[in-house]
Amino acid sequence: MISRLKFLDKKILGVFAIILITIFSYVFAATLMNAEPRFDQLLIIMLSRIFLSFTVRKDYKLSWSLASTRSGMKKILLGVFAFGLYSPVFMYKFTDDKFILNLLIIELIIFLFSQNSVMFGYKYLASKPNFKKNKGVVIYGAGKAGIKLLLEFSDTEYGIKYFIDDNIKLQQRTIDGVEIVSKKKLIEMLSVSSKKVDLLVIAMPSLENNNVIKNIHAELSPYFYDIKILPSIDTILQDKSFFNQLRQIDVKDLLARHPKDLDERKIISFIRDKVVLVTGAGGSIGSEICRQCCHYKAKQIILLDHSEFNLYSINEELEKFNVVPVLQTVLDVDNLESTFAKYKPEIVIHAAAYKHVPMVEYNVKESIRNNVLGTKNCIDLAIKHKVNKFVLISTDKAVRPTNVMGATKRVSELYAQNSNHNGTIICAVRFGNVLGSSGSVIPKFTKQIEKGGPITITDPEVTRYFMLIPEACQLVLQAASIGRSGEIMILDMGEPIKIVELAKNMIKLSGRHNIEIEFTGMRPGEKLYEELLINESDKKTEFDSITIAKATQCDINQLRDSIYDLLDSEDQIAKLKMIVPEFNHNEA
Repeated sequence: MISRLKFLDKKILGVFAIILITIFSYVFAATLMNAEPRFDQLLIIMLSRIFLSFTVRKDYKLSWSLASTRSGMKKILLGVFAFGLYSPVFMYKFTDDKFILNLLIIELIIFLFSQNSVMFGYKYLASKPNFKKNKGVVIYGAGKAGIKLLLEFSDTEYGIKYFIDDNIKLQQRTIDGVEIVSKKKLIEMLSVSSKKVDLLVIAMPSLENNNVIKNIHAELSPYFYDIKILPSIDTILQDKSFFNQLRQIDVKDLLARHPKDLDERKIISFIRDKVVLVTGAGGSIGSEICRQCCHYKAKQIILLDHSEFNLYSINEELEKFNVVPVLQTVLDVDNLESTFAKYKPEIVIHAAAYKHVPMVEYNVKESIRNNVLGTKNCIDLAIKHKVNKFVLISTDKAVRPTNVMGATKRVSELYAQNSNHNGTIICAVRFGNVLGSSGSVIPKFTKQIEKGGPITITDPEVTRYFMLIPEACQLVLQAASIGRSGEIMILDMGEPIKIVELAKNMIKLSGRHNIEIEFTGMRPGEKLYEELLINESDKKTEFDSITIAKATQCDINQLRDSIYDLLDSEDQIAKLKMIVPEFNHNEA
């Protein structure tokens, strides 16, 4: 009953507004024309407008408090349509009045102006906040997102002080009275006032170059107490309040790199309508590979993982797609073969591996079995079952390895490079650390900051390559799409980053400046610097972000025998050094 009354109220108010404004505009126009107002003329105009308001997109229900420029244009068009409806009637009925057309045109202009003035005046009064604007905010980006935030901030305690935009044509102009300035001018003004502003909002969701965000943060963070950012255009919810989607800027925003030469057409042609088997499907890399395969419309994805929880998690996330969860280890070759035979994958992406360097050092035997034998099993079965392409996920730690994990990955690369392919294309993709993975330093540092510190780092000089997981996985698929048998594809990871600088940035972003950094010394198997190339190679691909490492040839039968010897050896480290001569084990 109440909902019906609310509906009725809207109908009455909409009709009432049309009646009142029409009476005003008609009488005013008649007065200007020195004409005698006539009730029959007023009634024809009024009924025409009410009729169209009910029949065209339910105009009478329009919320004036949420009116936009589109709403105003809609009101104008409806007024013009109504004019087209009743003006022929007037021409036919009131032929004795030669000024009737002038009266109708003047009345229409007055009506449209009055209606929009009343509507937007109501919106202005309704949107005035009931509290003081005791906090200041600056919005970086005077585009559509920034303008939407301007409207949304009107309902908060924040007052918009300035817009910043790099477009020179916009600078020195205003949006609803808020001045648009350059970054340089804002810094000059804030330097003079010596007062920090409460909040900076970076409202550039379509931005693809994170160096811009990095520079904005570096230059403007001293002048603001807090910095927030809108999500990227891919993740932002257009039908939700942008204000509620603002999030704290974090270290991933400062370090992320968006490859400029990403060719999604290559990836789509590689993945679409294919059956893809992903080992380690529940891990950090494997799960994102699965998401990307769903995005690029794989026909079916076989999720293979030996962790029940990880497999459950990724299967639940992707259950609306054609995915099959297989709880299995790559070490059980008989069960693994039954999976290959049953699902007949066309592409295999092998991400299953133990990757945490110190943990592998503590569990050498099991790690060698998982990383080396598991990879060998997958490659052998891919060849046996005539898989179109096998992709090995490798690591920069395979280059001149100083730890067991890197050495096992190097053995896997050698086996992939030198296997008898029998028509199966076998390639490897090598890259560095990914931001936010389960074994990366970022989750660890985050927990340490939450506990009040200290942040522990092995050495002040240690550096690593970093890339966001989604970016890395897109490039993995792109590299895989062009990879040929025996090739090791190397992803451009940008410049290496000092871990101590990463920690300082995270402390700064947390706002807790009392967090200390402690250096604990190098752990077993670690080295200061990671490398991506074993031998300098000028072999380029069609993409600047992907190069190909120089191939290392060896006898596959001899390598296979060496792997079996490695698995049974009492001194597995020594045997690893025989297979990988450049392996210089750091046991400190």
